[in-house]
Amino acid sequence: MKTNLLDLDAESLTAWFAQMGDKPFRAKQVLRWMHQFGEDDFEKMTDVAKNLRERLADVAEIRVPTILRDSTASDGTRKWLLDVGNGNAVDCVFIPEENRGTLCISSQAGCALDCAFCSTGKQGFNRNLTTAEIIGQLWLAKKALGDFRTTRAVDDVVQNLGERPDNRIITNVVMMGMGEPLANFDNVVRALKLMLDDNAYGLSRRRVTLSTSGVVPALDRLRDACPVALAVSLHAPNNVLRDELVPINQKYPLIELMAGCMRYLEKAPRDFVTFEYVMLDGINDSDDHAYELIDLVRDVPCKFNLIPFNPFPGSGFKCSSAARIRRFADILMGAQIITTTRKTRGDDIDAACGQLAGQVRDRTQRRQKRTIPIAEVSS
Repeated sequence: MKTNLLDLDAESLTAWFAQMGDKPFRAKQVLRWMHQFGEDDFEKMTDVAKNLRERLADVAEIRVPTILRDSTASDGTRKWLLDVGNGNAVDCVFIPEENRGTLCISSQAGCALDCAFCSTGKQGFNRNLTTAEIIGQLWLAKKALGDFRTTRAVDDVVQNLGERPDNRIITNVVMMGMGEPLANFDNVVRALKLMLDDNAYGLSRRRVTLSTSGVVPALDRLRDACPVALAVSLHAPNNVLRDELVPINQKYPLIELMAGCMRYLEKAPRDFVTFEYVMLDGINDSDDHAYELIDLVRDVPCKFNLIPFNPFPGSGFKCSSAARIRRFADILMGAQIITTTRKTRGDDIDAACGQLAGQVRDRTQRRQKRTIPIAEVSS
């Protein structure tokens, strides 16, 4: 079976070449061709020795997921449905803005956390994505958007490989797609390292964001292994409500999550945590909830990103009114907490936050009837 080189970060690719009896600089050469030029044909890697190119063709491959569907929304948001095998498909979304382009990447086929308001969780969970399937989303998006460097003559390539392009289409990557990234720790970290590697995608740590629902021990591991910008899916100001909306809170309650955030900031590239908060009408959007949040995060440097709920069939929730969201934001800003309201993008192709569902063959049979009605914990 051929080795998919997209599964390997710089360290593991160097080790792989060493096992083949080759020198470490071969890893840098191939990394650059794969991730800077988007090349998947070894024969076209013209500064790699011809006999090595022939050997690579025999034992290795550069394989990304297959695009099943490519959709573009009226606002320019673009979503790819990607085949990851065995009847599973994941969503990857590109959001163009005036001064940046953000790619939202998935980490799992489905999600086992079953957050009450998230379409992905309703699909169940099948498996973790491999590193190749994660970084392959960035590779495919850059290829589709024409964002790779143009291959030039060998001498020109050698002279210019160290330059960072200043006209990238994809400027930011967020691990906010399908799945809980920290539940797929090793594969996600290898992908993050490729995003940051100057011989690969060369992104700043400040421009790569990982969003977690609160897997606290893995958050500590990420701080030490590969700290990037951090977003936390909070969605509730107290344990009773969050236990229902974000069930992982039952294992890692808010006091532990806030302490984990503070530890993470010791090495984070940004000096604040972004708390994501989906606005659910009559559930978590009252003035009292806002004041509870202020008390909860009093000691945590942070900003809030309020997310208007994006409906999907059978969700059972409604989005808070625009007036209620403004009032909620005003209370937080009155406490000197930076607060933004996310603009809904791509909802006409189900590419908005919380709408990503893909296609998942649920093998977990983990979804059970909720034992606590939402109405009983909303106050």
